[in-house]
Amino acid sequence: MSKFWSDKTSCLQPYVPGEQPKLTNLVKLNTNENPFPPSPMVLTAMRKAINDDLRLYPDPSADNLKQTIADYYGLHKQQVFVGNGSDEVLAQAFAAFFQGKQQLLLPDISYSFYPVYCQLYDVEACYVPLNEHFSLNPADYYGARAGVIFPNPNAPTGCILPLAQIELILQANPDCVVLVDEAYIDFGGESAVRLIDDYPNLLVVQTLSKSRSLAGMRIGLAMGHADLIEGLERVKNSFNSYPLDRVAQAAAIAAFTDDDYFHFTCAKVIKNRIWLTEQLQRMEFEVLPSEANFVFARHGSKEAAQIAAFLRQHGVVVRHFQQERISNFLRISVGTQEQQQRLIAVLEEMLAQ
Repeated sequence: MSKFWSDKTSCLQPYVPGEQPKLTNLVKLNTNENPFPPSPMVLTAMRKAINDDLRLYPDPSADNLKQTIADYYGLHKQQVFVGNGSDEVLAQAFAAFFQGKQQLLLPDISYSFYPVYCQLYDVEACYVPLNEHFSLNPADYYGARAGVIFPNPNAPTGCILPLAQIELILQANPDCVVLVDEAYIDFGGESAVRLIDDYPNLLVVQTLSKSRSLAGMRIGLAMGHADLIEGLERVKNSFNSYPLDRVAQAAAIAAFTDDDYFHFTCAKVIKNRIWLTEQLQRMEFEVLPSEANFVFARHGSKEAAQIAAFLRQHGVVVRHFQQERISNFLRISVGTQEQQQRLIAVLEEMLAQ
């Protein structure tokens, strides 16, 4: 701690991202990265964008990308916002809609960046316990004062809330923003984007990191009523007017353009998730119903910390959380079939001892 730090800096408890091991030859199933590469069209667009124009600033409004996203979802360009990864978009949403307010409702088991943003932006968090099935009860989110935020599917549980129940939350909170974080929505769920025109208080945040295999490019977006998007633009332009570089914009446009490849890889992830779930259940794991590119599982007799340690000793990395209620669960990213077979083989070896 430095004497030069502000009081705010001294009090922060920063987000801890999933481990990025430096070792080679690991089966890395701990950070929910897509196991399949980006679209070839994306790589071609990125190479084309690497030219003499890099000496020039990118389009600060990313108009071509916004129009591409708007066309894809049937929206107007004024209903689309883009940023440097969905984490940055979420931070700007906290600044624009929740900062300094009381009683932001969010699940007690959820994305662990939300509490960090609450600290950073002086938001009073009100943690709502998930039910015994680790799902959200819509009625628990009625009557919020600052707003509502939750991932759908939820992270790290993978459970999803149907659109009809999201509508109940929107209807119960007409005077504050309901932010639906859809980082994993493309792996089996139905996006709330189609509700945007009916609910001016709805903000949907997505990322290209997961379903479009671009975690290394840091591209996020938000969609909502034009008034909400204008608020985000005001925050963005008070902080960083050029969040997405030329290469990132080109990559994102191509990712939305190559829809066939997107659906192909999503289907492969879903197929592998089903196989992984069946194999874990065969070995007496309880696996929560997941609509994401990961599963959340606990064994009937072995402790999660013990399993995670054994896996790591044998070159397989998964995510173990220390948080109460979920400390005996493991979050396992869906991998290639080869990676998953290695995971299952190591688990079988451990359980046979």
